Amino acid sequence: MLLQYSEAEYMVCVAARILEDRKSVFVGTGMPLLAACLAQKLYTPNLVIVFEAGGIAPILPRIPISVGESTTFYGAIMATSMDYVMSLAQAGYVDYGFLGAAQIDPYGNINTTVIGDWERPKVRLPGSGGANDVGSLCWKNIVLMRQDKRRFVPKLDFLTTPGYLCGNREEAGLPAGTGPYRVITQIGVYEFDENTKRMKLAALHEGYKVEDVEANTSFDILIPDEIEYTEPPTDEELEVLKEFDPDGILLGKKNKK
Repeated sequence: MLLQYSEAEYMVCVAARILEDRKSVFVGTGMPLLAACLAQKLYTPNLVIVFEAGGIAPILPRIPISVGESTTFYGAIMATSMDYVMSLAQAGYVDYGFLGAAQIDPYGNINTTVIGDWERPKVRLPGSGGANDVGSLCWKNIVLMRQDKRRFVPKLDFLTTPGYLCGNREEAGLPAGTGPYRVITQIGVYEFDENTKRMKLAALHEGYKVEDVEANTSFDILIPDEIEYTEPPTDEELEVLKEFDPDGILLGKKNKK
């Protein structure tokens, strides 16, 4: 049937509902920024948005094209620098981090560097940017990415950003209590088992089944006995997203399922 929303819109709306009021979030451009703006407008009016280039809590007149554009400093409570905002995360002042990924493994470790062998890669990716700092230091990290067998892999081609490593990130010297929190894909939402730190299904999106999870993953995801489902985007959420991204550039076209 023809959907009234795209997969990207569904993912953004679900991500927005996860964020909490009176918390801070480290965002990049694209879907993470849209999720943070949507959350701030509808659910978390006191959410503090932090940009990698140094803008803290700006009043965004429009969606910026990069994390360093002047828009990210417009009306901000602070116009600082990259090293300053990274030091805020290191000091424990940044609650949420938003990340993307080319590959993710069962423990939430992320690859955004190369596909294939390091010396002769099939694909050279953008690299870490601030992702390693965000993934290492923010309390709760949310990953937005598309799910298929090439992206959900048992072993990364390259470890760019640590998740729970092999199950205990504290042993590597990373701050206790930090780490991957949720992974949001076009199929559902995933969390991490409290004991093993392996990825676990938290909820399916409307229209998907457990079989879709298995068919689009190259490792075993933990499946709970009772399956929960996310709520699809509301008309109000879609209207707000249209205000922020009127041309649908960051969200993509409507699609069929």
